[in-house]
Amino acid sequence: MSETSSSQGKKPDGRRIAKPATAKRLENIALYYLQRYAASSESLRRVLKRRVSTSVYHHDTDPAEGAEFVESIIARFQQSGLLDDTIYAEGQVKSLFRRGLSLRAITNRLMGKGVDRDIIDTQLRALVEENPAPDLKAAISFARRRRLGPFRPDDQRPDRRQRDLASLARGGFDFETAKKVIDAEDQYALEVLLSN
Repeated sequence: MSETSSSQGKKPDGRRIAKPATAKRLENIALYYLQRYAASSESLRRVLKRRVSTSVYHHDTDPAEGAEFVESIIARFQQSGLLDDTIYAEGQVKSLFRRGLSLRAITNRLMGKGVDRDIIDTQLRALVEENPAPDLKAAISFARRRRLGPFRPDDQRPDRRQRDLASLARGGFDFETAKKVIDAEDQYALEVLLSN
C-alpha cells in the first residue's frame, strides 16, 4: 500500500507541507515572527499572505477567508500595540543611520517595508534635528565600516579612489559628500569636518 507524497504531508523533495492557514495558526505565526523580528504592519502582512497563498495551493483553502484572517490579525495587533509603524520606523532610522546608510537609502529601505511616507519623513526630520549634517556623518560611518578613503592604507588610496566614490554613490550619497569623505587627508580631518 503506497501513499502519495501529499497525503504524508511532504513534498516530493521530502520537505514538509505547511498546515492549512487557520485564524489561530496565522496568529501564532504572526506572534512568533514578531518575537524574532522587528516588523512593519506591511511586512507582517506580506509574511502572513505568503502563508495563506501556500495554504491555498496545498490545501485548497479559501483565499478570501485567509485575507480576512490576515487583516483581522493586523488590526488587532495594531490596536494592542504589538505593531506600531511609528516605533518601528524610529528604531530602523536610528539603526540604519548608525550603520552608515544615507537618508535616501533609509527612506528607500523603509518604503520597501511598506512604511507610510509621512511616518518616514517625520522620523528623518527628528534625526536631522539630532544630527547636523546627517549624510556626512553616515558617509563617514559607511567609509569606516567598508575601509574606504582615509580608512584605507595610504598606498592604496590613489588607485581605489574611483571605486570608493562609486561605493558611496551606490550607498545613496551625493557626489559632494562622497568627495569630502574619500578625499579627506586622514581620519582626524573627518573629525574636524564633522565638528564644523
